Amino acid sequence: MASPVSGPVLPALALMLNALVWGVSWWPFRELQGEGLHPLWSTALIYVISLACLLAARPRALLPFAKQPLLWLLLAAAGMTNVGFNWAVTVGDVVRVVLLFYLMPAWVVLLAWPLLGERPTTPALARLVLAMAGVAVILNTGSTRWPVPESAADWLALMGGFSFALTNILLRKLHGTPPEARIAAMFGGGALMALAAGLLAAPAPPASLGLHGVWVALALSMGFLVSNVALQYGAARLSAHTTALIMLSEVVFASGSSVALGAAQLSLRTWLGGALILAAAVWSAWQGGTEAAAGAK
Repeated sequence: MASPVSGPVLPALALMLNALVWGVSWWPFRELQGEGLHPLWSTALIYVISLACLLAARPRALLPFAKQPLLWLLLAAAGMTNVGFNWAVTVGDVVRVVLLFYLMPAWVVLLAWPLLGERPTTPALARLVLAMAGVAVILNTGSTRWPVPESAADWLALMGGFSFALTNILLRKLHGTPPEARIAAMFGGGALMALAAGLLAAPAPPASLGLHGVWVALALSMGFLVSNVALQYGAARLSAHTTALIMLSEVVFASGSSVALGAAQLSLRTWLGGALILAAAVWSAWQGGTEAAAGAK
C-alpha cells in the first residue's frame, strides 16, 4: 500500500522547510547581534560549522575544485548572497529587504544572456520592467528626486539578490559536478566571504558568547544545514517552476514573523511595490513551467 504522504508532497514540504528557515533567520541573527556578534561573524561561524559537518560526511567534497574553476565563482557568488541577505535582514526593515532581495528573477534575465547564451524574450523583458517598477515604488519615499536605495540595508539586499541570481545560474552550469562539491562551494563561500567582509567592515567579535548565544548559533547552523539538504531534496524532485513558486513562501514567513515581532512595517508603498515584484517572480516561475511543458510535447 502506498504511503499517504507520497508523490510531490514530501519534496514540497522540504522546500517549505527551506523557505521557513530563511524566512525567520533574521530573528536569530538579531539575537546574536544582541550578544555582540555582528551578522558577518555570525554568518562565518554558522557556515564554518556547516562546512565542517559536510566534510566530515563527505571528505572528498573539495576535490572537484582543482578541475572546475567555476566552483570558485560559485563560492564567491554564494558567499556574497549570504553577506548581503544576512547583514541586511539584521539591520534593515525585514519585509523591505526580502522584497528587494526577490528581484532575483529580474537579475536572471540580465545574467542568463552572457552566461548561458539565453537571449531575453519579450515576456522576460516585460517581467524585468514589472519587477523594476516594483522596486521604484518601494524606493520612492518622496524624500529624494529619484527612487534610489536610501540605506545600507537596501544596497545589501539588492547586492544579495543579484548574487543569488548568479548563484542559481552557476548551479545550472555546474549540474554535472558532484552535489557535495556544489554544497561545499556554497558553505565555503558563506564562511570565507563573510570572514573577509567581517575583517574589513565589522567590529571585532566578542571574546566569548553567553550560553544563549551559543545555543542560538548552533541552532542556526543546524537550521541552515538541514534547509540546504531539504532544498537539494525538493528541487531534485519537482520542476523548476514549482520550486520557484514554493520558495516564494519565504516572503510570507519573513513578513509574518517580522511584523508580528515589530521588525518591519507594511506601508501602502511596500504593499504595492511588493505586489509588482512578486507578480514578476510568479510570472517568471509560471512561464518557466509553461515553456517546459511545451518542450516536452
